Amino acid sequence: NPQRPDFVRCMQEYRNNIMEDLTALWKIWVPATLINFAFMPMHLRIPFTAGVSLLWTCILSTMRGGDIEHAVDMVGGAITGATLHMMEDELYRDAFLNSLKTAAISTLLALILGFPMAYGIARARPDRRLILLMMVVLPFWTSSLLRTYAWLGLLKDSGIINNTLMTLGVISEPLRVLNTDAAVYLGLVYSYLPFMVLPLVATLVKLDNTLLEAAADLGCKPLSAFFRITLPLSLPGIIAGSLLVFIPTMGEFVIPDILGGPDSLMIGRVLWNEFFSNTHWPLASSIAIAMLILIVLPLLVFEYVQNTYFTERKR
Repeated sequence: NPQRPDFVRCMQEYRNNIMEDLTALWKIWVPATLINFAFMPMHLRIPFTAGVSLLWTCILSTMRGGDIEHAVDMVGGAITGATLHMMEDELYRDAFLNSLKTAAISTLLALILGFPMAYGIARARPDRRLILLMMVVLPFWTSSLLRTYAWLGLLKDSGIINNTLMTLGVISEPLRVLNTDAAVYLGLVYSYLPFMVLPLVATLVKLDNTLLEAAADLGCKPLSAFFRITLPLSLPGIIAGSLLVFIPTMGEFVIPDILGGPDSLMIGRVLWNEFFSNTHWPLASSIAIAMLILIVLPLLVFEYVQNTYFTERKR
């Protein structure tokens, strides 16, 4: 009954808490906005805004009655404690390091496979280039989960690949690929390869072909021209594609869980178990935020150094 005194009192307290929280919002958001637009370089404004938004979400979820200092202490303590726990606990440490290794190898493989594809697409005629780009993006029209499950039919012992190789007489017994690290790398590279190809195509299309022609006229061999001209000029696309592949593969859960074995322990699976099996939501949430900070902060520093380097070179 809206007329009951206890209901009216609860609504008044809720309204007062909302007003106090909104008042506390100005203590963070307004100074952060002024710093962002007054001092931050253009390429750091979006990451800075995202970081402030994430921090404010954590603070708002723990703040009561506008007590922003207490909320900041709780969030800082939770993130610090989760980081120390992740580094000290053997399960979390091994899962985090294995995720770093898997993401790094998958990114390197995607770059090795994606660069020739992107170079060929960038060199193609404009009408063919559109068709080739469509072929790269076409798998995204199907669900990622369905595409991952399709690899089961290809990689299992009685799958298409093993049956074909045994019929041709190449192998005498099925190859054990499923539930191994190789299957995980294969699934990750297949799923995230377009994220590497598209930034590379966007960079290589802008490459001035007259530079390669001038290098050839001066006696430079094609391989030497590639390493001295093409590769340095394609670094922005390589960096962008590597970030687009590395960050999501770091926290990938579905592909290692379906294609990987018991040794394919990644931080995404550990967090899933903490959330849904152990129902330890505070610990899992804190570790997820700590992992995000451990990944994003070095990448932001690297991006800042890289942009500063390219800016100085243009001058």
